[in-house]
Amino acid sequence: MGDISRCNGNGTVVGECRRKSFWYEEEIEQNLRWCYALNGILHSGESQYQDIALLDTKPFGKALVIDGKLQSTEIDEFIYHECLVHPALLHHTKPETIFIMGGGEGSTAREILRHKTVERIVMCDIDEEVVDFCRSHLVVNRDAFFNSRLKLVINDARAELLKREEKFDVIIGDLADPIEDGPCYQLYTKSFYELILKPRLKEGGIFVTQAGPAGVFSHTEVFSCIYNTLRHVFKYVVPYSAHIPSYADTWGWIMASDSPFTLDSDELDSRIKQRINGENRYLDGKTFASASLLSKAVRKSLDKETQVYTEGTAKFIYGHGSCHKIH
Repeated sequence: MGDISRCNGNGTVVGECRRKSFWYEEEIEQNLRWCYALNGILHSGESQYQDIALLDTKPFGKALVIDGKLQSTEIDEFIYHECLVHPALLHHTKPETIFIMGGGEGSTAREILRHKTVERIVMCDIDEEVVDFCRSHLVVNRDAFFNSRLKLVINDARAELLKREEKFDVIIGDLADPIEDGPCYQLYTKSFYELILKPRLKEGGIFVTQAGPAGVFSHTEVFSCIYNTLRHVFKYVVPYSAHIPSYADTWGWIMASDSPFTLDSDELDSRIKQRINGENRYLDGKTFASASLLSKAVRKSLDKETQVYTEGTAKFIYGHGSCHKIH
């Protein structure tokens, strides 16, 4: 996986050194790379659709990498998954049926299953090998995969929603980033949202999706475009973000519905106590209120965004990761 380089701890190319270590290196954008020291590569392989690796990183524990892009790490994945799942389910009056697009890692299902009102989850992931890989290697999510409320479907989410007559209270997009030639960028398009996804929501239903980097400089990559696209499909759209240490950036999610989002911080906290088993590590009412107050620069940019995400005008996340042996 990747090539072999001779560097010191600063990433500078040098001659032989006594100490050996492995590094994972991901190119975030042109001229910018992010590196993690590794204890080792626990597993790597290739599915029909994607490259898969499980790394043992020194700063973040186990890390799942797909197509050279870091998906989540053991130490801080709770930030991403709590932000993805709980705001939408808490804003819904009584979420009972949930559809997950992607989510093969199992963490999204794990968080949904903490909600007492949830009766049925359909998790639809296109890549059976990724699901099997995560079920075998990510012990923290093993119970979720065997919960009777979870139904796993191996299929393209678009095709699955298109053929189903069932409607859902909440649909969650836990998809890989839109990468050129990747398996899921069409699931971020206006036509998909409008013609396939929205008709599968019940009245009062909520859609939420991960939407890529949302930093002051990185949000124009795909976040602002996905936000503007959803504004063309739903009446009420709420973008929010949080810093994910292992991503080396602020990350964005977007929640959308034809019903208004009216809960304040106290009401969210009340629903957290009533509905969720166990205690959140990251998200509470005040945290969500803060997360949905974007910076001035990002707010202005989102207000001015005009591009709509279509098959012909798709935008993609930059970069690819690799592993290096450092001498």
